[in-house]
Amino acid sequence: MSAIATPSAQVTPEQAWALAPLIAGQPAYRAGQWVRGKFQYPGTPRKLTAAPPRAPAAVLIHDAAGRVTTLCLDLDTSKATQDVVNADAERLGTLLASCGLRYVEDSSPAGGRHLYVPLAEPMDGAEARELVAALARTAPSMDASPHQNPSTGCIRVPGALHKRGGYQQLITPLAAAYDTLRRRNTAEDIDRLRRALAPELRRNRQEAALRAKATGTPQSFQGARAASSCRPAGGWQSPLRTIAQTGLFDTARYRTPSEARMAVLNHFAACGWTLEQVRGELSGQFRGLASLYQSPAQLARLLEAEWTKALEFTVTRQGKKYAPKSDTSLTEPTGGAPSAAAIHQLVNDLENVLYAVLDARFQKYGREGIGLRFLLRAVLAYMRTMETNILDVGCRTFALALGQHHSTVARLLRRLAQLSDGMVTKIADARHRNADVYLIELPQQHRELARDLSWRQGKIHAVRAVFRVLGPAAALAYEAIERGRVSPTAKEVAQHARIGVSTAERALAEMSALGMIHRDQDKRWHITHTTNLTQLAQRLGADQDVAAQLTVHREQRRRWHDWLDRHNPDHQLTEADLYDPETDEYWPPPGLYTDSAAVWTIPTAC
Repeated sequence: MSAIATPSAQVTPEQAWALAPLIAGQPAYRAGQWVRGKFQYPGTPRKLTAAPPRAPAAVLIHDAAGRVTTLCLDLDTSKATQDVVNADAERLGTLLASCGLRYVEDSSPAGGRHLYVPLAEPMDGAEARELVAALARTAPSMDASPHQNPSTGCIRVPGALHKRGGYQQLITPLAAAYDTLRRRNTAEDIDRLRRALAPELRRNRQEAALRAKATGTPQSFQGARAASSCRPAGGWQSPLRTIAQTGLFDTARYRTPSEARMAVLNHFAACGWTLEQVRGELSGQFRGLASLYQSPAQLARLLEAEWTKALEFTVTRQGKKYAPKSDTSLTEPTGGAPSAAAIHQLVNDLENVLYAVLDARFQKYGREGIGLRFLLRAVLAYMRTMETNILDVGCRTFALALGQHHSTVARLLRRLAQLSDGMVTKIADARHRNADVYLIELPQQHRELARDLSWRQGKIHAVRAVFRVLGPAAALAYEAIERGRVSPTAKEVAQHARIGVSTAERALAEMSALGMIHRDQDKRWHITHTTNLTQLAQRLGADQDVAAQLTVHREQRRRWHDWLDRHNPDHQLTEADLYDPETDEYWPPPGLYTDSAAVWTIPTAC
């Protein structure tokens, strides 16, 4: 699907091997051999020679102190299909060039690609490992293992023999490669790369901290959540997601690429994706899915027809499932439903009460108050989107919108009804599949205040996906900038968001590093509208967090509905009701990451 690498013409292995000392961390290499059916590079390192070794060889990446002088990016066809490898090489090359970095590229007889980024100053091995791991987040075919172990990390360089015959061939012209390796990239160039990879670096550090916490604590929250959903915490991927990204599949389950891609398309259809959304990702995160078609012409010819089959299969399969997939059925108002215009006016008035009165009141309750502030924002966002003042959805729906546990939401809803001056009133108890029902109205004592204040620009949000990662302080600070009547300073952000000044400054600095906001010459903060929060959320891993939470909710709903039906003599379980951990893992469509109607209607698909 992407451009094929073209080796540099008339470069002999001996000429290419002359670059090995400029790539290696120390003048040594390891000879390769087959060990119990696996090709490895064991044994004592040997000194580099002017002529290439007669056996497959890989030079050591680290020096004796564990530092590296060249970042080695290994794109492997064992990790993804050839089309994905080629696309990853193109993507990485574009990223490096945009940061002003020069690199040397080669290809292997098996179709793999190597990119070498020479450094003017040696880099600590841990720093290099972190940077390479962040780059691996952007390229599914990338193998970060050469940088993992300072004592054994090695890589085949241009001119080295391959284990199955042939040798590593330069793609970069020999003269240009030599010039790049002699005039190496400066520390300033690497700093630009770090800034470009800020979301991936942050995500890796956070996942490492969670793994360390789960390992050191007998039963942490993340560990408990992972156990409840029968999957590992941090870095988890569903099998179908891996197929869509890499193009590799289990031949014991799917005999042909056609079967594998139909499984992926069926999954997308069941999760509420549209054909346009799938097409939009074929050149992005779904390059593996695209590579399952033999050619671009076959992709263009078959995709629409196969998508139609996937929709038909999904309708048939869901039709067999007798249990409704929503927490609730629609609640009918008894006094006549207010008009859409009246609902929007009510939400505007309630926002004024929230910002003028309730935010200050909830601030006194510390951590619980933060939860109450966001829950009320979620309630107002639900009202505006669904154009109703009747709250008849379950706690898991709000848990998804807030990134919280459903039991936390249940507790906060009760507290919100107590502390909101009658804004939120419970009018019906939960029963069977139906959730508690709440009525939202403007309290009498706040009506004059609500009408006297002018309405704010923009729309109110619950917790957008990106702030699942960045935290509540960042969400409140961003809201203060986004909905403020004037661009605020850092001190004004802290005042409007009702958070500490130091907390606000940390949140602002982090969002600025991610390109979400910027500061002008007067030290006033503005939203950077060119930064796509949906894409940033995906780079930070929020999409996997949302998908994991939805999967847990689906399983919990299924268990509850099955329990109800087991006690209903009219229903019997069928094969269609059994849980398949591969096809039933939820993968939300891109629209869910923006605060739109999809957030509130997604439980229907669950």
